[in-house]
Amino acid sequence: MTYAATISASGDEFHAPGPAIFELPSVFPWNGDGVVTKPVLQLVVAAVVVFTLLYLASRKRALVPGKLQFAGESAYGFVRNGIGRDIIGSHDFQRYVPYLVSLFFFILLNNLFASIPLFQFPTFSRAGMAYALAGLSWLVYNYIGIRKHGLIGYLKLQCVPSGVSPAMYPLLVPLEFFSNILVRPVTLALRLFCNMFAGHILLVLFATGGFHLILEYGGIGYVAGPLALVLAVVVSFLEMLIQFLQAYVFVLLNAMYIQGALADEH
Repeated sequence: MTYAATISASGDEFHAPGPAIFELPSVFPWNGDGVVTKPVLQLVVAAVVVFTLLYLASRKRALVPGKLQFAGESAYGFVRNGIGRDIIGSHDFQRYVPYLVSLFFFILLNNLFASIPLFQFPTFSRAGMAYALAGLSWLVYNYIGIRKHGLIGYLKLQCVPSGVSPAMYPLLVPLEFFSNILVRPVTLALRLFCNMFAGHILLVLFATGGFHLILEYGGIGYVAGPLALVLAVVVSFLEMLIQFLQAYVFVLLNAMYIQGALADEH
């Protein structure tokens, strides 16, 4: 991930950053097998920070809120009203709001780690992290649907489209099962992972490439290098927007899947 890592031993050859920059060593010297890596530590830090901030914001609730309570209520209201109530519906949404709020800020903070000094690594640029989170979401919305409709009823609602001739069932039922039951966690994970992975690669490319142009090429490098560094700054701000949007989209889709699991018709 460093500039030096992209330059060959001769010092004059630039190697574009690739997937190798996501292979991080163990955080602790004794952890030789690489179980506790930087992304794992970031997951723990994010969970602790999100829990602490939400707890402190709600611990001393007052009619006239202080700054922390106001910030917490605003953040809570954004997810509660803009995602939970609008997507799930006014009758059933409230019981799922704590899950959606926690999920949103947990993903957002892990995404923002890519732009925070000392961290500077998006947790979900590791595919395993994204798939684990999508797997948790899959368990949650399927459990909600099975609890309400029963296993057979839930599978029927998810896999048998209404208003279709039974003659089409042999074709449509497998497709609906594949789409609604199997593919959703994969697409959830891929969307989050690919955006974080690509954004990090792009940032490292502009930053390391800009320094290399300045140090090694002179002349045109003194023009192209600073331009690449400026683009790195621009991309950094764009990445912050994408980091927010990916957290929003992930939670929005979770709410849609919960709403679909609760619905009485497919």
